[in-house]
Amino acid sequence: MLEQTTGDPCGGTAVVLPHPARSIGVLTSTLATLGNSRTLDAIARAAAGEGYAIKLMPLGKPTREAVTAAFRELATHDVDGLVVLVEEYDLDWPGIVFPEDVPVVVVDSNARAGYPTVDTDQAQGAVLATEHLLKLGHETVWHIAGPTDSFAAEHRERAWRQTLTRFDRRVPLPVVGDWTAESGYTLGRVLAHDQAVTAVFAANDQMALGLLRALHEAGRSVPGEVSVVGFDDMAEAASFWPPLTTVRQSFDELGSQVVRSLLDEARSGVRTAAVERVPVSLVVRGSTAPPPW
Repeated sequence: MLEQTTGDPCGGTAVVLPHPARSIGVLTSTLATLGNSRTLDAIARAAAGEGYAIKLMPLGKPTREAVTAAFRELATHDVDGLVVLVEEYDLDWPGIVFPEDVPVVVVDSNARAGYPTVDTDQAQGAVLATEHLLKLGHETVWHIAGPTDSFAAEHRERAWRQTLTRFDRRVPLPVVGDWTAESGYTLGRVLAHDQAVTAVFAANDQMALGLLRALHEAGRSVPGEVSVVGFDDMAEAASFWPPLTTVRQSFDELGSQVVRSLLDEARSGVRTAAVERVPVSLVVRGSTAPPPW
């Protein structure tokens, strides 16, 4: 622990006092998703490198009232900055008042609300995944989307749709999951029985895993009959069978950029609407190949 000393005005022995601990609050509604848990871990490690601890502030149900109440609670938490990691909530809605005396950075949100935002380049990832499948020769790409209340899912679906339109391809109706392998499996059972389906972009690796199981049970070979691409590059993705082609997020860079942006705001005293997008990359493995014709 850092220490500071103070002299006795009467000439006595100096007293050694602990330096007040520096901390960053992280407001989040769930750590159940891979993205949130890995982002929190990366933020914690980046903060520790700068001499800050993390104070987790659980939100519960992400409503406007809950977010506003959580901001009011800041008065009881001695934090030097706040990270908002709540992807389900539309922070553009009226009624949200951000604390003026505490630096704030929002992760994975809408970039139009006038606060500093740091996010993975969700659109770039969806473009890379969709283009990869189209360039292999597939006529179009089906999509297992994430939940409708997720900014990440929204950005990935929109970029998938726009990419198909740019290539003048038919845009199939997306099916919507909840990030879990179970939802990928349930939706995959439907897709597996449609012989027109030869390429699927799943909005995360866990749903892609469920899809792979459904295709296997239906006797559809991967990648012989159906190619599959995920998103995240979770640690287990290379051990799927076949190994999963996926979009790799740099969670370490995301966490570092969040902390840098927060400390820049703290030092300058200026809150801007700057948007930082952390680039992604496509990792090609064994789950994708040209179509079977």
